[in-house]
Amino acid sequence: MLKNKYQLLNISQVAKMLGLINKKNKKPLTHTLRFWETKFKLLKPTILAGNRRYYSSKNIKILKKIIFLLKEQGLTINGAIKLMNDPVNKLDETKASSINAEYYKKNIKIKSKNILEKIKKING
Repeated sequence: MLKNKYQLLNISQVAKMLGLINKKNKKPLTHTLRFWETKFKLLKPTILAGNRRYYSSKNIKILKKIIFLLKEQGLTINGAIKLMNDPVNKLDETKASSINAEYYKKNIKIKSKNILEKIKKING
């Protein structure tokens, strides 16, 4: 992700890192990040000279959780806002139900299926 915890990435770099790319013209969807800033109060990038946005590793973690809730879990923006802003909810407190755990479980299953398919092709 970032080389050190104090490094900041600009909005285009973050959009590319998170896969927020327009499929037709291959440009980063920076407007999506700006929109999410208005909705999710936890997301606060550093704004420097010329109103340029820079994101820290903390902001990137929040964005990954937002993407997970919206894209992977299929929540609406309002549902994700409620979940992220709920002080009682501890999104990553328990490993079994953590957002990160669900993401990794899903990716491991997909990768292991791909590996098994390749092995079957080689052997079969």
